[in-house]
Amino acid sequence: MTLRSYVELMKLRIGLMVALMAVMGYVAVADKVHPAALALLALAMLMGSASSSVFNHFYDRDLDRVMERTRRRPLASGQTDHPARVLWLAAILLAAGCGLAIACFNLVVALHLFLGAFFYAVVYTVWLKRRTWFNIVIGGAAGSFAVLAGGAAVDPARWLLPFLLSVTLFLWTPSHFWALAILLKDDYERARVPMLPVVKGVPATARAIFVNTLLLVGSSLLPVAFGKLGYVYGAGAAALGAWFVWDSWRLLRDPNRQLARRVFLGSMIYLVGLFVAVLVDVNL
Repeated sequence: MTLRSYVELMKLRIGLMVALMAVMGYVAVADKVHPAALALLALAMLMGSASSSVFNHFYDRDLDRVMERTRRRPLASGQTDHPARVLWLAAILLAAGCGLAIACFNLVVALHLFLGAFFYAVVYTVWLKRRTWFNIVIGGAAGSFAVLAGGAAVDPARWLLPFLLSVTLFLWTPSHFWALAILLKDDYERARVPMLPVVKGVPATARAIFVNTLLLVGSSLLPVAFGKLGYVYGAGAAALGAWFVWDSWRLLRDPNRQLARRVFLGSMIYLVGLFVAVLVDVNL
């Protein structure tokens, strides 16, 4: 395999989002932000995410061959005769990420990093993905551990705000991924993966997205209710939430691919917007 293939195995776009969530957890509780610490935290989380992504490529290579979106992935397309060898890369990345977290921060950061990788690689990929449409609901906890790791990098005792933000991230994942699953319904159906649109249909998925988005927006206001963030964040979260609920409502009224794509892309804008709201609030 080429260097580009190995980079593709690590799903760096997902890793960057995980690193961003860890940074959000850090800046939310830090009295003073240290750029070097942020860079090391982001690197450790990126390696942990990359580790689980490599494993995901290995374990799901049979499904990837069936799906149009993924059939050109390195292992699915047969770029190596010994796919199990990439597990060494996964192990090295996980060990390096946990080692960096322990050396530069503390054991709690390393534990959250490990749990995030474990939930994505084992709980979601191995235990749930092929068995139940709840796969992404429970597996979504993988990203939540990144926020907890970021807060623990500052002080493990200051856990409440990172925990509240991790709940928001946990509830963000179903709305985000179910919208994507609508777009990829035919692929998942072909691969016999029981994603919600395949099992319950697109209209039912749109209803689930709307209800989940209401819960998501409600959870995003909890840091204000608990007095951990101010009204600048609250105003931003409310405005972003109203916009996201509106898009989800439109999808509920007219479940179609165009609106599902809008919800999917909007979910990423929403999450980044929350990060900016946290950053602005804590620096005022």
